[in-house]
Amino acid sequence: TIVGRDVAYDIAVIKLKVGNLPAIKLGDSAKVSVGDPVIAIGSPLGLASTVTSGIISALNRPVITGSTGLESYVNAIQTDAAINPGNSGGALIDAAGKLIGVNSAIATLSSGSTSGSIGLGFSIPINEAKRVITEIIATGKSTRPVLGVYFDQTFTGVGAKIQALTAGEGAENAGIPVGSVIRSIEGFKIIDEVSAIVRIRSYAPGTVVTVIVDLPNKGGSKTFKVTLGSAASN
Repeated sequence: TIVGRDVAYDIAVIKLKVGNLPAIKLGDSAKVSVGDPVIAIGSPLGLASTVTSGIISALNRPVITGSTGLESYVNAIQTDAAINPGNSGGALIDAAGKLIGVNSAIATLSSGSTSGSIGLGFSIPINEAKRVITEIIATGKSTRPVLGVYFDQTFTGVGAKIQALTAGEGAENAGIPVGSVIRSIEGFKIIDEVSAIVRIRSYAPGTVVTVIVDLPNKGGSKTFKVTLGSAASN
């Protein structure tokens, strides 16, 4: 039975009417490092219980998955463990056997049925997934954090340019003006709209984040403290 699902985070929770199943221990994805050994488990191409190994290649990698209108923005753990179509939803496990990520996507050089692993796999960090999973189990639905801005999708410079503000939300309350370009959030460099959305969604609603922007009209750089709002997720 599907308890609930969240397209924005590429996460679903199902309930099985089966007893005495072993439960995997959860790790802490905030404590993993580049170079750590990992194991990916899944059913690529229908081959159940396939296990591959590798290392963590990068952290905080902004990745978009899903189709137009149903995109998932993932602040991903990147791994070179072989992940192929059918691995999505499988476990990414650390050397201690603890779950640190949920396999979500791959980068590939081709499309269609011939696509496959080229050593660029992406997993949802378990700390991020756990918040969404807990909400779905408790209520059947989940929330996502919002900065309270609309981005200018025609902007081609470095950063994410604010085109409009949502009344009463965090960015407006903090005093960030329209036309500002976000350059970093909590010390993470923002290179475009996607990296801004991914970074925002890596936090829980209600979190206070430090946002550095370039002010409009060459007004220089300014730092703001913004409390993230909450919205119903997809």
